Amino acid sequence: MFEIVKSGGWLMLPIILCSIVALAIIGERLWSLQRKRIIPKHLVAQIWQMQSKGQINGDQIMTVRNSSPLGRVLAAGLSNVNNSREVMKESIEETGRHVVHELERYMNSLGTIAAITPLLGLLGTVIGMIKVFSVITTQGVGNPTVLAGGISEALITTAAGLSVAIPSLMAHRYFRGLIDSLVVFMEQEAIKMVEVIHGDRPSETPVKAAASKPSAS
Repeated sequence: MFEIVKSGGWLMLPIILCSIVALAIIGERLWSLQRKRIIPKHLVAQIWQMQSKGQINGDQIMTVRNSSPLGRVLAAGLSNVNNSREVMKESIEETGRHVVHELERYMNSLGTIAAITPLLGLLGTVIGMIKVFSVITTQGVGNPTVLAGGISEALITTAAGLSVAIPSLMAHRYFRGLIDSLVVFMEQEAIKMVEVIHGDRPSETPVKAAASKPSAS
């Protein structure tokens, strides 16, 4: 393996570095974007139960805020529970923008890696072919060993660049779709909470959802 990397030339170094960074980002995002960490089940129902019992206070709001990204969004609305529906929605939308920004952390870096690694491979190909034609110009085609070395460098860098770019692009698209689905669900939960608190949605819905939650053994 080392000989293959070595024969690929100095451009293998940035390609390998990109692969390490991409692997680290993918691992971190797989951990951070777990659905149970972003949107805990029955959080709106629990908030409604606390609200109906008059248990919503600063400490409870802080607990909800620190529980998850969805909790941060809902806590922004709870902080303005005594204000109008429009004020609650504005505070939720403002916090939601910050939460979405955090969910999209490292996505630009992963997309950049997916875009530049094929270019690095192509650059290696060009450099390898330049070496081949330089040898042909000076020595003719009578030295196949030198010619094979330049062609080998060109092919190895191209293969390495594509090997990093393809999984990086797949992971980038997957995380984009996952983030979009999480954001849509958070929006639905936030609207549900606002409607329940302001009486636009029957209160039985979240209460029944909480009651149907399986008890911990």
